[in-house]
Amino acid sequence: MLKQKIKELIESRISEDGMFETGIKGVRLFRVTDAIPCAPAVYEPTVIVIVSGKKEALLEGNRYVYDSNQYLCCTVSMPVEAGTPEASKDDPLLGVYISLDTKVMTELAMEMESTTGAIKLPKSSSLPQGLSLSHWDDTFSDSLLRLLQLGDNSADVSILGESRLRELYYAVLKGESGVSARRAFGVGNEIARSIEYLASRLDKSVTIDELASFVGMSRAVFHRKFKQATMMSPIQFMKSMRLNNAAMKIAAGMNVSEAAMAVGYVSSSQFSREFKRMYGKSPKQWRQPKELLESIA
Repeated sequence: MLKQKIKELIESRISEDGMFETGIKGVRLFRVTDAIPCAPAVYEPTVIVIVSGKKEALLEGNRYVYDSNQYLCCTVSMPVEAGTPEASKDDPLLGVYISLDTKVMTELAMEMESTTGAIKLPKSSSLPQGLSLSHWDDTFSDSLLRLLQLGDNSADVSILGESRLRELYYAVLKGESGVSARRAFGVGNEIARSIEYLASRLDKSVTIDELASFVGMSRAVFHRKFKQATMMSPIQFMKSMRLNNAAMKIAAGMNVSEAAMAVGYVSSSQFSREFKRMYGKSPKQWRQPKELLESIA
């Protein structure tokens, strides 16, 4: 019942393809009716909710397909390939894109840990991954509906927007992705902090030792925990982040040399070789309409 109300609310607000602001910071509605193959993208900390159709993300050979049964929670910046391969006019993709505010999520995670105690995982468990799928529960559904019901009333949004968004964040932290989110934003968030550090320095030379030192770990421990959290080694992750960002810039119209320099490549020939090795096309062959990229990211 709650899901149906959310779907009807979204359908009443958007009638054409694209990403649309709701007036609440970081909350957007989207609609896609074109089948778009998976393409390089970078997921920032976000929750992506589907109410109709299916969406797909690929990470290191793992395929995440999610629909109205599960929402996707990304707790750290992740280089992925994303698309809407089954979207059509008869079966449009409809959903909500909710950015996770680091400050608010950290406050909530800390409050939860001070109340319920720090997260304790069995010794045999690995760290939760940066991407996870969560089934809707009543708390999440209710908080999402209440958030979207603010609508276009600027007074309601101004007065209630932050509190209802905080309520949704709390529902995520309590849900199936809660452990992953609390590890990213609460105590023991070293890997998330190292990724944030790296993401802000893609145009600079960053070493593994520098990242490990930044979060106070030995190189070996950092490497192990990083791979458990992201499914990639730090070097693989850095390369994917740089190339995915470059692919998105090129697709949006930036020339190849500028895109290469923007993500830290000094040698254009090295950039072209690594780009083609990853995507099967040279940078000059890489073009997709900007509006499609915005829809799938």
